[in-house]
Amino acid sequence: MATFFSDLVQFQGLLQMVLVLGIGGSFPYGFHISVINAPSVHIRNFINETWMERHGSPLHPETIMLLWSFIVSVFGIGGFLGSLCCGYLTTRYRKKKCQIATNLIMLVAALLMALSKTAKSFELILAGRFLYGIGTGFSLNIHPQYVGEISPKKLRGFTNSTVSVFLTLGKLTGQVIGLREILGSEALWPWLLAFGGLSALLQLVTLPFFPESPSYLLIQKGNEEAFRKAIRKLWGEGDHQAEIDDIMKEKVAMTSTKTLRVLELIKEPSMRWQLYIGMILMTTLQLCGVNAIYFYCFEVFHTAKFEEHLIPYVSLGVGLCECLSSILCSTLIERFGRKVLLWRGYTLMCSVLALLTTTLSLQHRFFWLHYFSVVLIFLFVIFYGIGPSGASITVIVEIFSQSFRPSAFLIVGCINWTGLFVLGMVFPLIVDNLGPFCFLIFLGILASSATFVYLYLPETKGKSIMEIMAEFNNLNFGKKEISVTENNFPKDQLFCTKL
Repeated sequence: MATFFSDLVQFQGLLQMVLVLGIGGSFPYGFHISVINAPSVHIRNFINETWMERHGSPLHPETIMLLWSFIVSVFGIGGFLGSLCCGYLTTRYRKKKCQIATNLIMLVAALLMALSKTAKSFELILAGRFLYGIGTGFSLNIHPQYVGEISPKKLRGFTNSTVSVFLTLGKLTGQVIGLREILGSEALWPWLLAFGGLSALLQLVTLPFFPESPSYLLIQKGNEEAFRKAIRKLWGEGDHQAEIDDIMKEKVAMTSTKTLRVLELIKEPSMRWQLYIGMILMTTLQLCGVNAIYFYCFEVFHTAKFEEHLIPYVSLGVGLCECLSSILCSTLIERFGRKVLLWRGYTLMCSVLALLTTTLSLQHRFFWLHYFSVVLIFLFVIFYGIGPSGASITVIVEIFSQSFRPSAFLIVGCINWTGLFVLGMVFPLIVDNLGPFCFLIFLGILASSATFVYLYLPETKGKSIMEIMAEFNNLNFGKKEISVTENNFPKDQLFCTKL
C-alpha cells in the first residue's frame, strides 16, 4: 500500500489528467441519471401550466405523465446515438478533440435548460435532455478508453476504476444539489438542470493543456517524439523503459494490419471471447439490480418508520456509501486483481438479494425485518461499489488493444444505453407484477455472471496487452492457440469503426 501511494506522488501529471477526464467523462452520466428525480413534480406542473397558457385548458394527467416519461427516456436515446457515432469520430478526429466538442454540446444543453422556464417552453427541456444524452454518450465512451491509454501497468487498475468513482460522485452530487434546500425548489429547478454545464466548462478550459494518450501518438500517429514527451509529462521522470517497450511491441504488431470495422470485429475469431466477456460484464452492470435497490429504498425506509422529511437524506446515505465503496475499489483492485473483485462481488450481491427478497416478503409479520432490510440495502450498494462497479470497466478497457478498443466500446456502449432504456420501461411493470420477488431475476443474472467470470475470465492485473492477447488465444483457438507475437494479429483488420 505504501508503494501504491508513493507511485501516486510520482505520477502527479497522470493524476491531474485523470481528474480532468473524470469531471467531464463519467461524472455527467451519474449526475444526469440522479438529478432528474428531484424536480419531477415541478417539471410536470410546469408542463401543465405552459400548456394552459398556450391553449387555455389543462393537459390530461396521463398526457403529462407521458411527456414526463419522454423527458426522462430521451436522455437514453441521445446517449445511444452518441455512443453509436463515437467510435468512428474518435478514430478519425482523436479522443481529445472529440471530448472538447462534447463539452460544447453539453454547454448548449445547459443553456437550453436554464432558459426553459423563462421562455415558457418545456420543449427546451426535451431538447436539452436529448443533447445531454448525446454528450454523455460520447464522454462515457471516451473517458475509460482515454484513461486506460495514459496509464502504466502498475496503476492501470486504479485509474480505470476511477471511471466508476466519478460516476458515483456524479450520482451523489445530483442527489445533494437536488435537495429542496439547495437547487431542488420550484424557483431554482432550471438551474439544477443547467448545473451539468459546469463540469463541461471546467473540462473545456483544462483539457487542452494535457497531451493525447502516449499509445495513440506512437501507434496511430507514428510520432515517437510526441510519444516520449507525453510519457514525461504524465509519468514524470524515472525508468519507464519496460512500459515503453510494451507499447513499442504493440506498435510493431499493428503495423501489418488494416482497419477493423464493427461488424468485422464481431466476426473476428481472435476477438470472440473478448467480446463475450465485454458484453456480459456490461449487461450485468445494467441488470445487477442496483437500480432496483434505489427504487425500493424509498419504500423500505418508509416502512421502517423513518420520518417523511428524513427519507431523502437517508437515501443520500446510500449514494454516499456507493461513492465511498467505489473509491475503496480503486485502492484494492491492484492488490486483489479484477477477477476476484468481480466474481466475489457478484456472489456477495447474490446473497444479499436472496436475504432482501426474504425480508421484504416477511416484513409485515416481523417488525424488526424493516431495519434488517435497510442494512441489506447498504450492504448491497457497498458490495456493488467495491466489486463490479469499478472492476467491470477496467476489464473491458484492458482486454482490447489500442486499435480494437473504439469498435469494442461502441458495442458495449450501445448495450449500456439500450439496457438503461429497456430497464426504465420494463422495470415498473416487473415490480407491479412480482413485487419484492423481482430481485430473483437479478439474483439469477448475478449467479450466472459470477460462474462465467470465475470459469473464463483471465486475470489481467499487471499484464501488457500482448500477454493478455496470449491468454485469450487459449480461449479463442483452444489447441490451435498461437502465441501473440509481432505477426500474430489478423492480417485483414481495419482501425475504423464504421458499421
